[in-house]
Amino acid sequence: MPEMFKKILIANRGEIACRVIKTAKKMGIATVAVYSEADADALHVRMADEAVFIGPPPAAESYLKIDKIIAACKETGAEAVHPGYGFLSEKTEFAEALEKEGITFIGPNKKAIAAMGDKIESKKLAASAKVNTVPGHIGVIPDREEAVKIAREIGYPVMIKASAGGGGKGMRIAYNDEEVREGFKSAQNEARSSFADDRVFIEKFVEEPRHIEIQVLGDSHGNVIYLGERECSIQRRHQKVIEEAPSPFLDEATRKAMGEQAVALAKAVDYRSAGTVEFIVDKDKNFYFLEMNTRLQVEHPVTELVTGIDLVEQMIRVAAGEKLSISQEDVKLNGWAIESRVYAEDPFRGFLPSIGRLTRYRPPAESESVRVDTGIYEGSEISMFYDPMIAKLITYGKTRDEAILAMRQALDSYYIRGISHNISFLSAIMNHPRFIEGRLTTGFIAEEYPDGFHGGVLSADGRTTLIAVATMMNAVEVGRAGQISGKLTDEPPSYGNDWVVSVDGEEVPVTFGLTDVGCQVLIDGTVIPVETDWMPGEPVVHGKVGGRQVAVEVDRLQEGYLLTHDGVSLPVVVRTPRAAELAKLMPEKVAPDTSKMLLCPMPGLVVSIDVAEGEEVKAGQALAVVEAMKMENILRAERDGVVASIKAKPGDSLAVDDVIMEFE
Repeated sequence: MPEMFKKILIANRGEIACRVIKTAKKMGIATVAVYSEADADALHVRMADEAVFIGPPPAAESYLKIDKIIAACKETGAEAVHPGYGFLSEKTEFAEALEKEGITFIGPNKKAIAAMGDKIESKKLAASAKVNTVPGHIGVIPDREEAVKIAREIGYPVMIKASAGGGGKGMRIAYNDEEVREGFKSAQNEARSSFADDRVFIEKFVEEPRHIEIQVLGDSHGNVIYLGERECSIQRRHQKVIEEAPSPFLDEATRKAMGEQAVALAKAVDYRSAGTVEFIVDKDKNFYFLEMNTRLQVEHPVTELVTGIDLVEQMIRVAAGEKLSISQEDVKLNGWAIESRVYAEDPFRGFLPSIGRLTRYRPPAESESVRVDTGIYEGSEISMFYDPMIAKLITYGKTRDEAILAMRQALDSYYIRGISHNISFLSAIMNHPRFIEGRLTTGFIAEEYPDGFHGGVLSADGRTTLIAVATMMNAVEVGRAGQISGKLTDEPPSYGNDWVVSVDGEEVPVTFGLTDVGCQVLIDGTVIPVETDWMPGEPVVHGKVGGRQVAVEVDRLQEGYLLTHDGVSLPVVVRTPRAAELAKLMPEKVAPDTSKMLLCPMPGLVVSIDVAEGEEVKAGQALAVVEAMKMENILRAERDGVVASIKAKPGDSLAVDDVIMEFE
């Protein structure tokens, strides 16, 4: 049996660094973290046995510096490096540099990284191996006009993709010549910024596709197996949002065919370690090779939950020279797992990134059905320098319906304040009839939210839950106020039983009463029992409402509460009948008019101003480009107009709602 590593270094940050550290500790292996100035207080630094500082916040000056990673290995005596995903995980030169220093790379061999890590070369290899690929132009495209020519030959729509790309960076869909010209430039810029490699290629964009990937695992003894599939069709701007295993679409025959093809491709490059072969699957279950990721995937936890196999542990064991202890026959898919990516972004403002400090952070409790992979804690800061992921929330159930229900409850329990986040959007998807039915395509979000996300829909059960919970909380607080110091008695608190709950523009009369296990609320002629041990100050109400297990987030307002349930946040006020009558007489506040301004939607850097003062602009026209978290965001005119004044210039760093320009 080969000797196991005594110490490994994790050349990454955030949740994936924490994830690798957990498995290493379970295996009795010491860990070394590396960190930039921005991550000095990060969770992965706290979790590791040792930590080495490697430079300034920008990744290009820290996490992407191969010489600094190697120096950290030598300083600490780390025998191997786990790269996580992103950063250096698919860089051949990193694996080569480690090999020269006698340090083991916990990942595939150089041949596999070189062949499959480059999207253009991987297409050529797949074609030579007679693997079906999406029609497209495999070579590098020199300029925009050549890109337009190629796009016309392939036929619109087309996908413009960075050769060294990943994570949705450097990717654009184009439906006409002008969009190719615009997308080609932006894809090149993003690719250069994110990967230091501006090569792009073009392929046919298959409409109404599913994105389904196969997890493979190989060792250095010639064994390669597949561990089932992951459905990754719920995407926004080519960035995966929700993943699940298995797919609700595949049958056993298609799963086997895809798995065997993935294994054949892996064997062709002598693949060792965990890797993923990605496919586009059409409505008739025809599948086409898309690319191979020669690393651990972000969404690997769903595979771990349905197979019971720790992929990080397998990667470490394979890198140490061990033979796979699992055969293809040993792989069984049990139950269902779903992963939601919790991001620091504002879904109500076009999903623009949000940066800042998490003033409150309470993830749901972990259990057999709930797993939270995160790299932050209360007080952590989401930096502008890195990916805006807060956590990956994974739930498990015996069936898909059970996994969805567990996810809905876990999302309701995830309390994050201080920054914007996408939990309301994730909840809306979990409640969407089309998602529940499993009718998924990569166009799901664009098709179901064509005008952007404007909030979830409050169901009848959700309305009842908010009314009952608000009534219960008001009773608890009124009762507590009646027992202030100097007035303590053995008598139960005394308060009126009839109240009016104001929610979503509606006034609902309720009657409240205590029970042996909690309370009951009479709403619209129906008695709703409420069971909970909630106390004032707790951010989440856990309990049963009408016999249903629920979680409701609570924020105190100047009057009443802001309650969040099933992704819907609503102010709720409980008043006496007389106070409710008087409240109707109060004037409403009117928000200031910003309709004639272009406001910066997120903290970022102005890349370009594309119009001049006095210029007439049309709805949809590009006005400015703002870069945030390595993504270029084109800001467009909402309607026709004339530019009156421009308040910002390229190179300016702007905060949220800073004025970029005004219109007449």
